[in-house]
Amino acid sequence: MSIHKSHSKQELIEIINDLQISNIELSHSDSKSDTQTKILNYLGDNMSDEYGENVFKLRSSHELGIYLMNPNPKKNLSVKDKAVVMGICKEITKFAKCNYIVQNTRYSSIKELEDDMLYIAQYGDLPSVRRAVKLMNDNIQRSRHWTCVISPQMKKIIEDKEKQKYSNSYHATFRRGEFTLTFD
Repeated sequence: MSIHKSHSKQELIEIINDLQISNIELSHSDSKSDTQTKILNYLGDNMSDEYGENVFKLRSSHELGIYLMNPNPKKNLSVKDKAVVMGICKEITKFAKCNYIVQNTRYSSIKELEDDMLYIAQYGDLPSVRRAVKLMNDNIQRSRHWTCVISPQMKKIIEDKEKQKYSNSYHATFRRGEFTLTFD
């Protein structure tokens, strides 16, 4: 068994911390291969361990092994691919700002636009993609509802930000009457 190369060292550490596996002592000073070796040794010895509720929806060590053998679902893009996705997002934003009129963009038909939407929707971890999907869903003439694919880690980050946004509410009290202010 081996860990797929698309999993970064930082992501491996996040997985182990989220699953709360205390048998593996990981350090940021370890190299990626050291981290992988420690995880593989753990999986070789403990294939029957069960995990509680976690972001990755993994229930056992066996599922963890399968998750790590497959490519990383976060779909890290190459620089070239990310540039293409960002260009498409800009065109879709332009389409939305121009009152959803196709003639004001580089697209010659709605079909081309929908094809690009299908392509970028799989990269929902990027904020620009989420914004483009939201703008397309705001279109009253839309032919379908768009959803983007977001990794479990990003869903948790977004949920935490939403909770924090609403938990930091400030309260003000207004009083009427006459007040005297003095300055020294």
